[in-house]
Parts: sequence; structure tokens; C-alpha cells
Amino acid sequence: MSATTKPSETPEPQSKEQRLQQFLRRKADDGEMYFKSKFIADEVGLSAKEIGALMVKLKESAADLEIEKWSYTSATTWRVSPA
Repeated sequence: MSATTKPSETPEPQSKEQRLQQFLRRKADDGEMYFKSKFIADEVGLSAKEIGALMVKLKESAADLEIEKWSYTSATTWRVSPA
């Protein structure tokens, strides 16, 4: 009898940062995009506050994305494009 374990059939849950980064990559494939966190929060499954905090982290760590704080009028607008 083998003591090996079978790989899980269900994928491991992604971290919040991974979910957001995957979403941004998918959207940026079509070119640059502009968005406010509150308008994508439901689609990503995060709060606008969580997205704002993660965008600052991703700006430094996501080498394949160019992330820029674009403007601030009632909420930050972010510009994302492929690097």
C-alpha cells in the first residue's frame, strides 16, 4: 500500500492579492484600463478599501503590469496597463 496522497481535486483558494492581480491582468490584456475600486469591488470579491491597499502593493510587485494612481476625486482612479 502506498502512503502517497492524492492531489486535491479542488483548487487552492487564491489570496486576495492573487485574485486582484489576475483580474487586472485579464482586463489589461485589452489595453489600458481606468477604474475606481468601488466599481470593481463586487467583481473581484473584495472591499474598495482592500483593493486600494492591494493596489499599492501590486504597484511594486506586479512586474507585468504598469499601475499608476491616476487621479483623486471622491475616490482614487487607477490606471493599469500591460508593462
